[in-house]
Amino acid sequence: MDPDTARGIDRRRLITWGGVAAAGVVAAGGPLVGAGTGHADPARTDRIPPETRPGGAYDRYVARLAAEGRFSGVVLLSHRGRTVLSRSYGMADREKGVRHHEGVAFNLSSGSQPFLSVAVLQLVQQGRMTLADRVGTHLTGLAREIAEQVTVHHLLTGTSGLDAPMPDWQRVFHSREEVHDHHEQWVRQATLVGVPGAGSNGHLPGGGVGLAMAAQIVEAVSGVTFWDYVHEHVFGRAGMKGSAFYTRDQWLTDGHLAHPYMLQAGGSLVDAVRNLDKGSIDPHTLGRNPGRGFIGYASGDGFATAPDLVRFAKALYDGTLLDKPHADLFAGAKLPGPAPTAYDAYTMPVSIVNGQWVIGRGGGGGGVGANWSIYPDTGWVGVVLSNHDGVPLLDICLREAEAVTGGPVAPPGGGGGG
Repeated sequence: MDPDTARGIDRRRLITWGGVAAAGVVAAGGPLVGAGTGHADPARTDRIPPETRPGGAYDRYVARLAAEGRFSGVVLLSHRGRTVLSRSYGMADREKGVRHHEGVAFNLSSGSQPFLSVAVLQLVQQGRMTLADRVGTHLTGLAREIAEQVTVHHLLTGTSGLDAPMPDWQRVFHSREEVHDHHEQWVRQATLVGVPGAGSNGHLPGGGVGLAMAAQIVEAVSGVTFWDYVHEHVFGRAGMKGSAFYTRDQWLTDGHLAHPYMLQAGGSLVDAVRNLDKGSIDPHTLGRNPGRGFIGYASGDGFATAPDLVRFAKALYDGTLLDKPHADLFAGAKLPGPAPTAYDAYTMPVSIVNGQWVIGRGGGGGGVGANWSIYPDTGWVGVVLSNHDGVPLLDICLREAEAVTGGPVAPPGGGGGG
């Protein structure tokens, strides 16, 4: 999408950082309050807005996009754990003839980063580490200034001041061990180029190295790999049976995993996982192909189904994943975000939209578009998962927010909804 010149906000960043939650408008509420807890107005939380229902404005909008060939994937709206709207359009695997359905798991790209934050906060809650710990408390082989100045809090807020060599997006990985070794080496190539805590370093080419560092701290404290920890203590506890950090081999053989379809010159779409030599022509993805990575890690490429993301939200509310103080800490605003009522929390944005908080995360890459949004004041969860380039993800998210909050939500800088 084009940059938003009116406010200087990159619409692409709003997609990959968190859709509605990064685009915020208006004010009131509080993180992880409501959702049937008695802290919100019952008349507001009990109401099912007509535009969220089957046949409502949101349903009609997504159906129109699908009919025009502009959406392939799944959308879901849930209120207090009960599905209000669930739609699936298009193909999860064109070669095998697998159509989308609720049980299909999609690559979330950077939309899986909050699972890392939950993992860290679980260990904090258990007293096994603190957010104020210097990274050198847990990791060896780092530059002295990094080990002594950068904290876990800095890593999760993207304010570590770290940079590292730009990842080689053309490299094809072939095993979990190769991916793990690569990230261990990458973390130890990090350099301190800013003052820790002074501001976001997410714009730096290797600014994501801080997330890999945080994942390795999870490994050092827990004694297991990041993948195994998240599978057992996040996905397992939350009952997210269709979600995982799947390998490329599983992507090719498991019928419930959506294949990403990347746009090529001339308008054709190719299966990313079956064409590792090709990349998307979308300039924002730098020719990236998510299949090359073999398996995701801290910065992204975990998989989830739409119902599993609803289960994740419920597990945050009911204490399954974190107790209430640490769940509030997970979702609480830490820094100003890219819009007047948007803020940065741990590895995700939070925002105030039509008088209620929205937390969530978006992700985008070659053939991948994902966004999950939690509306804790009123108990709603919205999920948008797609598997081909060209989907107007931000506009879908804004329409979702309008349906849920019952009021207009203007895109950053104004404009229409695709």
